Amino acid sequence: MHKRITLIVSLVLFLVLAVGCSRRPNDGQIQQDIQEKTAADPETKDSEVTVVAKQGKVTLSGKVKTPAAQKKVEQIAQQEPGNTGVDDQTSIEPEATPATEAPPVAQAPPPPPVEVPKPQPIVVPTGTVLTVRVGQALSSKTSQTGQTFLATLGQPVSVAGRAAIPAGSMLSGTVVTAKSKGKIKGEGELSLALISVTVRGQTYSIRTGVLENTTKGKGKRTAATTGGGAAGGALIGGIAGGGKGAGIGALLGAGAGLVGGAATGNQQIEIPAESALSFRLSAPLTLPPPGE
Repeated sequence: MHKRITLIVSLVLFLVLAVGCSRRPNDGQIQQDIQEKTAADPETKDSEVTVVAKQGKVTLSGKVKTPAAQKKVEQIAQQEPGNTGVDDQTSIEPEATPATEAPPVAQAPPPPPVEVPKPQPIVVPTGTVLTVRVGQALSSKTSQTGQTFLATLGQPVSVAGRAAIPAGSMLSGTVVTAKSKGKIKGEGELSLALISVTVRGQTYSIRTGVLENTTKGKGKRTAATTGGGAAGGALIGGIAGGGKGAGIGALLGAGAGLVGGAATGNQQIEIPAESALSFRLSAPLTLPPPGE
């Protein structure tokens, strides 16, 4: 009888233990429950926690943002039914705060542009000699007062080493006085002046001294003439100023000698085409710098 009672008690205890073991959650269920509760809790939902359960012992690893969140995760694991212990290996790593942007470094202002000095105008001074060749014949007998004539510059003009008026530039002049000499008495007169010059396509007004010559009755002229080239072809009295008979400038022959036809039988003053004449500026001439 005693043996039967002992057997029954042992059987009941076995059944109780078996039922208790069947009701205990398994490791997978424990892990899932803790992770779900951690993700749902407002204090721990941003934590990166890994849950591992083995025979009921729960191991927590990963990162939490605050000590309070770490404590809360551990509390959730300890309250999970079926756990036999909790090993908390999580670490606290707060959210990185954005780096404060450094203020922009002030840029040094660019250096001011170097101003290239502008080329200065060229001023051809008073007294500059313009040696030209006339483009047509002029005569005290046939020319008219106020008549214009053309000429080309025979020699270039420079100012302080800067080219001012190139050779070959076109000039225009005017017949200031033209008076035919009478057979018995009376003077023959021919005086000229330049009035403009064209430089690089632009025409400028100029003022020169009057180049003049006078012949009187009986074939005598106020300016002495000589033949041949030794005298340089001077026909009008000189370069220095003066009244009639003392020209402002010089009259040179087309060649090396006198102007051909200057001593004609009727003593008229004649200047053949291509004769070289020299005039002096009586006022300065301002020209723009080359290239403008």
